[in-house]
Amino acid sequence: MTRRPGSATREHVLQVAHDLFYWRGIRATGVDSVAAEAGVAPTTLYRLFGSKDGLVDAYVDHVEQGYRKWFTGATEPGALPPRQQILDLFDRILASLQPETCRGCAFLMTLGEFPDKELPAHRRAVAAKAWSRERLRGLVRHLAEVETVEDPDALADQLTLIIEGMNASAQALGVDGPARRARAMAEVLLDAATAGGPARRPVQAAPSDAR
Repeated sequence: MTRRPGSATREHVLQVAHDLFYWRGIRATGVDSVAAEAGVAPTTLYRLFGSKDGLVDAYVDHVEQGYRKWFTGATEPGALPPRQQILDLFDRILASLQPETCRGCAFLMTLGEFPDKELPAHRRAVAAKAWSRERLRGLVRHLAEVETVEDPDALADQLTLIIEGMNASAQALGVDGPARRARAMAEVLLDAATAGGPARRPVQAAPSDAR
């Protein structure tokens, strides 16, 4: 066992738990397995996190903080025109769903394993989804500053549904399945909801039969 300061030990154990919980499943991974993989005594783990529920809550919090950092960096205002920024987000999400680095959405998997709404892990996963939805609303509001958006909240919810569909379908059908069409779907929604879509070619009158 490697001796580390308390804060470093906690971070090390949490990273090990993250990898095991994400790739093997939370309920399928016992505390003893996490302790053994981390090279610490089970008593150390309990001292740091109190219980497995405490460790799971810390894991979901760890995932959420990483996700917020990634999402915020991917949607930083001003980096691209609003419409392009939204479409670029879908490209980034698709790239993040590659099977060698992604088993699926950690929050959806947590909700599936912990359906009890009173559990901290469940509440934290729901909060992460709500935050993502609100962030998309912010992107759409930014778009509405430069283009006419008929119903910003509806557009944001539609984009949210596409992202949730990407996360769910990539887990079962891979990134080359329906998920790869998400950007095109988002573009269709943007064109339908705004006045900034492709200009329609005017219909030309039929040539006159007059001679």
